[in-house]
Amino acid sequence: MAGEPHKLIADNRKARFNFELLEKVEAGIVLKGTEVKSLREGKLNLGDSYCDVTNDGEVWLVGAHISPYSSGNRFNVDPLRKRKLLLHKREIVRLGSRIRERGLTLVPTRVYLKKGMVKVEIALARGKKTHDKRDSIKARDTERDTRQSLSRGPRMGA
Repeated sequence: MAGEPHKLIADNRKARFNFELLEKVEAGIVLKGTEVKSLREGKLNLGDSYCDVTNDGEVWLVGAHISPYSSGNRFNVDPLRKRKLLLHKREIVRLGSRIRERGLTLVPTRVYLKKGMVKVEIALARGKKTHDKRDSIKARDTERDTRQSLSRGPRMGA
């Protein structure tokens, strides 16, 4: 997806910390009423959301909170409703089989606008253990410290 212009609506940084992301897939999303207008305002929270693959061969986004549109009225819908994701049948079958076999899960990582359409990037993920999370924190801290020391430059005179 490098090089393609898109406007980022929401980024699920918590997913990158709690999960090891193995494979990413772009999906469309079915929205109702004023949800697109609300998304254009950036009113989306992916905090505790996940994707559910049903036996009917459908993928649903569960737990994503799209706040009601500020100028909306009775046409606003339930902010926490399940939303259907649009994928090709073979992608759904492949993702569903990998989830059942290996104990993986699907988590939404980003939501963005691409050519006027709302797209969701979902990732096949494996949950991290506590010690893996500690390692991630340690690596992030050391990287930040080295960046800071390099930005200060060498000390002249003492």
